[in-house]
Amino acid sequence: MNIPNKITISRIFLIPIFIILLVAPFNWNVYSIGEYELPLEHLVAGILFLVASLTDWIDGYYARKYNLVTNLGKFLDPLADKLLVSAALICLVELGLASSWLVIIIISREFAVTGLRLVAAGEGIVLAASQMGKLKTTLQIGAAGFLLLHHFPFSYIGLPIGTILLYAAALITVISGVDYFKKNWHVMRDSK
Repeated sequence: MNIPNKITISRIFLIPIFIILLVAPFNWNVYSIGEYELPLEHLVAGILFLVASLTDWIDGYYARKYNLVTNLGKFLDPLADKLLVSAALICLVELGLASSWLVIIIISREFAVTGLRLVAAGEGIVLAASQMGKLKTTLQIGAAGFLLLHHFPFSYIGLPIGTILLYAAALITVISGVDYFKKNWHVMRDSK
């Protein structure tokens, strides 16, 4: 297994730690900057989430730069992204920081695309992420990151940037999902 794939797997292993930090009743102190307050466990979980999300860029860059792109990586990388973002969004709903209907739309699309990828894999076809899919992932990560940090630093001006990004992510999620199925419908049509 090459280094980019190991980085991707490490991202998957960070997910349970992230969840425990976010939802376990640690009752840590509140982190204060002036009038802004953020539960310390949300800050730590938010930083871990952003570090795990950054590894998505690192493994992709490393794989392309050193010509280490593999079919396993093409499969694992988007799966790791989906698991990380889904875990974050579900925890945010649990904490009352995200709307459940938006999260349901996002996760439903992820299940549908993953199903299509599994059918393709059964036929020996690997479907790589599209540019719109990468934009969708970026918006989802941005939304989850800002929601975890309670919109910081935009909270100072009353801008709910995390919520705005979540709506944008849901819209691009639907559009990219439709586009993905249109471009790859032959996989479903031709499957045995």
